[in-house]
Amino acid sequence: MRKISKAIGNLLNVAIAFSLGIMCILVFINVVLRYVFNSGITWSEEIAPILFIWLVFLGSIAALKDNQHLGVDMFVKKLPRGLKKTVFLISSLLVLYCLWLLLDGSWKITVLNMDSKAPATGLPLSFVYGIGIITSIGMGIIILFNIYQVLTGKKSADELMTVQESEELLDPTMKQ
Repeated sequence: MRKISKAIGNLLNVAIAFSLGIMCILVFINVVLRYVFNSGITWSEEIAPILFIWLVFLGSIAALKDNQHLGVDMFVKKLPRGLKKTVFLISSLLVLYCLWLLLDGSWKITVLNMDSKAPATGLPLSFVYGIGIITSIGMGIIILFNIYQVLTGKKSADELMTVQESEELLDPTMKQ
């Protein structure tokens, strides 16, 4: 299971890096062509935003996988251990519901745009909206796996809720 998780993580990182690299190259080349040669690559103006959308959505999957999403834990960290588990499970179920809404909406708009094409590239617009499907399924699997780990006792809710103290609390010399 760890090998699969690591392989998927590496694949995500490669896809994110690829999107960022191609996006930067296209934008840079287009800027140079515009200002130096008074021309440009028309299709790059469509591809760069699409790559940015994919980069953001894939990055959100990678961040969830590494427990790097922001959270407010001021209340949760003061709860007893059993209640932390309950709050973790309730919040995970709420996230699953939100992911279901994302999946449902993404599926509908992807199907609706199957025949629509981008003007410059001719790329189906369903390619743009399909990332919502990939993101919701990927994040849903991660959340379900986290719920399974907490329910079976393989991990505690504390381990899956990454709590990072502020720098002032970690370094007492920084007091004002």
